Formats: sequence, C-alpha cells, structure tokens
Amino acid sequence: MAFSATARPLLLLGLTAILLAPGATARAPQAYAPDPLTGPRSRLGPDRDWVGLRPLGAETEILVLAGHADSQGIAGAGTPGEAVALRGARPMQPGLRDELHWNLLTARAVVALGRQRGLNLRFYDPPARTIADADDPRTNWSVGKAHAAAGGYALEIHYDAYGPDGVGSGLIPPLHRHPSRLDESLALAFGSYPLLYRNGLGAPRRGIAILEIGKLEGVLEAALRDPGRRDATLTAIALRVVEALERGLNLQTPSPIGELPVGVAPERRARP
Repeated sequence: MAFSATARPLLLLGLTAILLAPGATARAPQAYAPDPLTGPRSRLGPDRDWVGLRPLGAETEILVLAGHADSQGIAGAGTPGEAVALRGARPMQPGLRDELHWNLLTARAVVALGRQRGLNLRFYDPPARTIADADDPRTNWSVGKAHAAAGGYALEIHYDAYGPDGVGSGLIPPLHRHPSRLDESLALAFGSYPLLYRNGLGAPRRGIAILEIGKLEGVLEAALRDPGRRDATLTAIALRVVEALERGLNLQTPSPIGELPVGVAPERRARP
C-alpha cells in the first residue's frame, strides 16, 4: 500500500507511540536476546547457579531503594553513563552521577505504579547524599538490611556501567535467605547474575536484591535523556518491574530448595 508524503510522518509517529507504549516496551525479551529498550541482558546469565522458589505472601512489604543515593562524592558513587563520560554531555543533575539521577526516578516510578496496582511498596531516600559510613543507620544498606531481617523484601534499583565494564541487565539476589519467587520473577524479566557475583556485594550480603535495569549507554540512555521519550521510557521500565513483582507474589508453591548456598554475615566493603 502506498502512503502520501503527508501520511508517512503520521504513520511513523503512530508506530513510535506503539513501540514506546508500556505494554510494548515493558515485555522482557526472549532468552538472552538484547532488549530493544534496556539493551543486553546479563552476559553471566548462562552461569546462573540459583533458582528462586521460596514463596512470599501477597502482603509482603517491598522496600524500593535507589542505588548510590548515599554515596555521592565518595567511592561507589555509581556510573556517570556513556553520554557524560565519553560524549561530553552535561550531567542530568549537578553534583550527582547520572546513574543516581535515573535510579531515583525509576525507583519512584516503580513505587507509584505498584501502589496504584495494589502492591505494598514504599520508597526510602536517605537524608544525605554522602554518608561515608556504610553501616550508618541512615544508609540504604542499613535500612534495607533491617527491612529484610523483619521479613520484607528490599530491592535496590541500579543502572549498570557502560562499555565493557558493564555486564547487562539482571537481578543479583539477596544472600540472607534462599532466593524467593520475587527474585526468580525479576530474573526472568531482566536477566540474572550468579549468586555470589563479585564474591558477594555489600547490598546482597545485607539481604538487599540489586536490580540492574540495563547498561547506561546507547538506546537506553538516549531514550532516558530525550525529553520527548523520557516519561514513556520510565513508565515502560516501571511496568516491567511491577509486573514481575506481581508474578512473583502470586507464585506460592512450596520451595524444594535444599542445598543452595546462602549468604554469610554482612561485611564492610566498597559499595558496588
């Protein structure tokens, strides 16, 4: 079918709207194929050594954290992203790494959407952007550790490093208990990392799951930085996270896990 010169732009706009609609971009890719929005899934997915089968009740309170929210200006501040580091772009917010900027917006979007859909979610934002002591009671790690120890689920949102240093999207499960159905559902939606990735990062050792949304580069970073696509992109990401949480909470079959390793006591270490 032929289209007139005036009709073609309208058609392209319509296709773009469809591609950016939450129901389209929120769907996880098949197997380990790169996602059209979030990019490559974790290249360590084939090395996954865990299965999340421990059920959690539908009433489980999920604490959502923005990674690096308390470590700006010190080691572990997060990635600046490809645009700033390699292309000379200005940071999205002065004084913050771009990763934290997107972590905050994504975490808040997840909580807002999840609450609208009836999930028991809350967001914690530390009162200071620089807290040198990782075990200070105000840090993400301390608040998340207490929440997980009390039986809740703690989820810290991250964007992975750009270039060869980045691994890709995926879930790093918490180490305080056997992996849960929530861990499994998020891993199916985004990809997965080995249980003891980098010998166990500080957050998982404290019972906090880390969700890497994707590498902060290329198509994903461009979509986030584009004012015309930003809201649709954040909504699509939030929808994928929330739908994964919903699926995880609805899978209540008994867990046959026997000998999967669980984490050791938390230790002080450089932040991821």
